Amino acid sequence: MTPAAPAPRVVIADDQELLRAGFRMILTARGIDVVAEASDGVEAVSAVRELRPDVVLMDIRMPNMDGLEATRHILAQAPDCRVIMLTTFDLDKYVYAALAAGASGFLLKDVTPAHLAAAVRLVDTGDALLAPAITRRLVERFAADDPTRGTGQGPHRAVPAVHRDLAALTPREREVLAWMGRGLSNTELAGRLTLSEATVKTHVARIFSKLTLRDRAQAVVVAYETGLVSPGDAEEIVGPA
Repeated sequence: MTPAAPAPRVVIADDQELLRAGFRMILTARGIDVVAEASDGVEAVSAVRELRPDVVLMDIRMPNMDGLEATRHILAQAPDCRVIMLTTFDLDKYVYAALAAGASGFLLKDVTPAHLAAAVRLVDTGDALLAPAITRRLVERFAADDPTRGTGQGPHRAVPAVHRDLAALTPREREVLAWMGRGLSNTELAGRLTLSEATVKTHVARIFSKLTLRDRAQAVVVAYETGLVSPGDAEEIVGPA
C-alpha cells in the first residue's frame, strides 16, 4: 500500500485577522498544517525564510509590502514554494501580474472550505490553480492593457527573456502551448487535438522542461508575452472540438 503524501505546510498572509483565523481553522480541520500567519508581505517573506512552507496563501493588498512584491521575494529565495493569491475580485488588476511573478494561481476570499483545502493540495503537487474560463478573462483583459507585453519589460514580465524563445519547441508543442494559453485543460486539449490525455501530459511536461517553467500558470503568461496567443483569441473557444 502506497503511503499517503505528507500534508502540505502552509503560511497564511492576510491583513485581516478574522480571515486568517477562519482559513487556519478550515485547513487544520482537514489535516493541513498551518505553520504561521502573517499580517503583511514583510512578515510573509520572513516566515517563508524561516519555516520553508510548501504553500503560501497570499493576500494581494496588504500594508508595508503587498502580496505581489512579497511573492517575488519569496520565490527568489524559495523557488519550490507555491503561492496562491487571495483576492476579493475575480478580475483584480493585480492577478495577472501575480501570475507573471510566479504565483501558481488565485482564489476568491469567499471560497468554500472544501475548495480551499483542495486548492492547497493541488498546488502542492506542482499543478497550477487556473480555472480555464477565468484564465481567459484575466489574460485577455490585462495582457491587452499592458503596452510592454512581449517586450520583456514592464511590471508583467513573467520570466527571463531566454524563456521567450520558442525555437526549442516542436510545431506540436507550440500548438499545445497556444491552446494552454487560451485556457484549455489537458482534457480539453486532448479533445481539441485528438490525442490521448497521456500524450498531452507528455507534451506539456516537455514544454515546461524546454522553457524552464514552473507550472501551467507561467506557461499561460509566456504564451501571451511571446505573442503566440493574442487577447481575444480565447473568445473562439467553446470547448473541445
